[in-house]
Formats: sequence, C-alpha cells, structure tokens
Amino acid sequence: MLTLMSSERDQGVRAFERRAWADAYAQLSVAAAGADGAMTADDLDRLAAAAYLTGRDADSDDAYARAHHEWIRTGNPARAARSAFWLGFGLLVRGEHALGGGWLARAQRLLDDGELDCAERGYLLVPTALASLDRGDPQAAYDAFQAAGKLGERFGEPDLITLGRLGSGQALIHLGRTGEGVALLDEAMLTATEDEVSTRITGLVYCAVLSECQGLFDLRRARQWTAALTQWCDARPDVVPYRGQCLVHRAELMQLQGDWPDALDEAQLACERLATHPAVALAHYQLGELHRLRGEFVAAEHAYREASRRGFVPQPGLALLRLIQGQVDAAAAAMRAAIEQARDEVERSRLLSAHVEIMLAADDLAAARAAADQLTAIAGELAMPYAQAVALHATGAVLRAEGDGRAAFTVLRQAWSAWQQLDAPYLAARVRVLIGQACQDFGDYDGAALELDAARWVFQQLGAAPDIGRTEKLALAGRATAHERLTAREVQVLRLVAAGKSNRAIAADLVLSDKTVARHVSNILTKLDLPSRSAATAYAYEHNLV
Repeated sequence: MLTLMSSERDQGVRAFERRAWADAYAQLSVAAAGADGAMTADDLDRLAAAAYLTGRDADSDDAYARAHHEWIRTGNPARAARSAFWLGFGLLVRGEHALGGGWLARAQRLLDDGELDCAERGYLLVPTALASLDRGDPQAAYDAFQAAGKLGERFGEPDLITLGRLGSGQALIHLGRTGEGVALLDEAMLTATEDEVSTRITGLVYCAVLSECQGLFDLRRARQWTAALTQWCDARPDVVPYRGQCLVHRAELMQLQGDWPDALDEAQLACERLATHPAVALAHYQLGELHRLRGEFVAAEHAYREASRRGFVPQPGLALLRLIQGQVDAAAAAMRAAIEQARDEVERSRLLSAHVEIMLAADDLAAARAAADQLTAIAGELAMPYAQAVALHATGAVLRAEGDGRAAFTVLRQAWSAWQQLDAPYLAARVRVLIGQACQDFGDYDGAALELDAARWVFQQLGAAPDIGRTEKLALAGRATAHERLTAREVQVLRLVAAGKSNRAIAADLVLSDKTVARHVSNILTKLDLPSRSAATAYAYEHNLV
C-alpha cells in the first residue's frame, strides 16, 4: 500500500512541477489520504497550493495546516511560519479575519520565539502593509512593502520581491506619486508575465494592477492587462481563483465599449464564479451598473444591495439610480456622504464625475464646479486620455449650468471627440445630449435637434432605456415656444429683471456671481430674440411670467 501511495505522490509532484494543477491536486490528495509517511511537509505545501489554484479553498486550508504541523514536527519553524502565512493570508482575503489573523499571529510568534532572520518575516509584512493601506495610511504601507521587498532580495525570493514591488507601487499611487507608482506596477507585471514568479503571485499581480488601472482612469493599461489576464487564464483552464476577477474587468471594458449584452453575461458569470470570494462584491456592483444603464431598476437595486452586503459601498451607482428615479435629494445626500468618506484621492476620483452630475441636478453649482475643477487637476496630473475626457465632460456640463452656453459648446465638442477616440459610445452620446442643450441655450434649435437625434440613435442601439426617454423629452422641449425653452434658473433671472433689479442685485438674491447673471441675461435675450432688458421686461409681463 505504501508503494502505491508513493507512486501517487511522485506523480503529483511531477504534475506540480509542470504546473498541471488539477492533476497535481488529484494525485497528491490521494497520497495525502493514504499511509502515514508517504507525504512530506513539502508535499503538503504543494497539495495546499494546488488545491487553492483549483478553487478548493477548504482543502487548501487543511493541507496548509497539516504542512505547518509537519514542519514543526521536523524542526523547521521558518517553513512552518510560511505555511501558516499562506493559510492566514488566504483566510483574510476571503474575509475570515479572526481566523486568518490567528494564523498570522502564530507565524509571527514562531519567528520571534526562534529569533529567526528569514524571508518569512518579509511575507508577514505584506498583510500588515495591506492593512495600513486599507485604513488610509499609505506611507506606513509603503515602508512595510519596501522592507518586505528588501528581505526578498536578501534571501533570493522572487515572489516576495514582486509582492514588495507591487505593494510599493500601490502605496505610491495613494500617496499621489502616480508616475513612480505606475512604473513599479509595470515592473511587477513584467515579472509576472515573464513567468518569473509562482502562479499564485502572478494572479495576485494581475488583479491588483488592473484594479489600480481602473482607479487611475488608465484605460490603455486596463485594456492591455485585461487582455493579458484573459490570455493567461485561457492558457490555464484549471486555475480558478482569478477567472472571476478577469470577468469583472472584461465586463467593465465591454460596458465602456457599448457591448452591453456580453458585458452582462460576463458580470453574471463572475457573480457565480466568485460566489465565496470577497471580489464577488465588485461583480454584483458591475451587474448593478449594467442593469441601471438598461433601465432595469429593480434588478439594479438588487445587485447594489448584494454588493453592499458583501462589503462594497455601491456608489456612485446607487446615487445615479436615485437620480434617474427622480429622488434628487436622496442622490445628493448619498454622493456628499460618499465623497466625505472616501479614504484617499484615488477613491474620491472614482466618484467625482457622478458627483458633478448629481450636484447640477440638485442646483448646487458651487459643489459641481469644485468637483469639475478637481477632475481637471487629476487629468493634468495623470495625463491619461480617459481622465481628460471625464474632466472635459464635467467642465462642459458645469459651464452650461453657469450660463455660458458657447464656452460649454466648445469644451463639450472636445469631450465628444475624446470619447470617440476611446471607443466609448455611451459616454460620447451623453456628451451630445449636453451639446444639444447648449445649442438650445444660444438659440441654435436646428443644431440642437441634430445632436439630440444622433444621441438618441446611439442610445437605441445600446438599449439605454432611461436615456432614450430623457432625450426624447429634451427634443420635444426644443420645439416648445420661446419662453418654454428657458431653464428654471433663466426664468428666475427674467422675473428679477422684470422687477427692475440690476445684475448685481440679482446675483445677491440668487447667490451667483455677477458674471454668471450677465450670461443668463444674454442667454435670455438670445432665446427670446429680444434686443434689451426693457424688451425682456415687457415680454415677461405679456406672457404672465411675473
């Protein structure tokens, strides 16, 4: 019987060495269930890694625990600490913080009791650094990741060197040192794609770098690395843990590119594959985004709630859903809270575009302008086409709300061109809606009709039901009588002009700048085709607007 078990063990080791994870798990698990002495501690570590990579988390935990005890029995506390580290780290990633923290504490005690100077100390710095990053202390995270990387270099551990480099890059980005951080991420990715590290580390690097690319609006890198991750996963069909995250990233890119049905399929599949993984929260959020854009509000709300139950704050998606539903005050309150609670600039930048839209709807022009200016500053720092498109889009919307329709028109045209170059049809169509409204503002009703018609056609191709309805209403409004084309703010200004107030007095009453009031007055005269303030006053009385 022992000979048979040894044969299974030998086959499993060979399968492990050629990275045939499913075969390695099958052979080693049989050997591990057999006679005592057939499996060494090294073999148990191999079994644990193979079980993890094939999606068998419980079996992986059990094998790491057995390996840990076997290393202690054979007098190797450093390797016992390493087995405990991987067990604890895996538990933490799955959200089992108490048990995971216990195993990490045991690993640390083993090293401290033995006063050991070894690579395992570097591995144990990684969860400490991640905790610092999570609580908003990127400098402490950077210091810990740097120390981990140096230990990796001293002990010749490529996996640890890469983890240190990856984490240092993330911390630098959160410290605002974006260029340095991205360079380290690219270096970590190069190490992973060149197959210089273990499969587990390669998967971690892919997922972390893609997450940072999304936060940085770095669409070029996101597309490049998502394609690379997809290819990597396809070449390793038995590797399970990263396939779900790959699907989430692909769904995000498909959404941007207008391939919504396939994006929905990818997001739903990610929810199934990541069912027991913390990243399932992101999958549910992405599912909610797609349902919201398609006008499937009940399904969107359900998906956002699922994301929240799994620890992800579903903003700005849920606030945008409330805005579509006409609950402007609820949307504004949610966005203000999300902005205030954002842990760092990276997280805040993800919220700012929606914040502009919702603050404009809530008539909080000052907050919208501040958010648009922040996006412009971010775009200047990052020099990424996506960030620049977002900033132009937001700035154009704010300029129009401020009453400067012609300046808004110019900026929005630039935003439209930027979205076109990025192959983002939905966002390009939304900009065309704003361009159409700007045209209405300065009296170009034919131009407005063309822009709104083009936008509506794109929305129909995508299946963006809420936008179709909104665009049709705007098109009807463009065919309204002259004074019905005035915005609510312009009607307020017209009434105060008719009351005989100066621009300065109107600005004081409405808490606006003199310049903004002057623009509103100019727009009113243009839309009503009137030559003067006195003519506007007469018009207001004639049409019962006072």
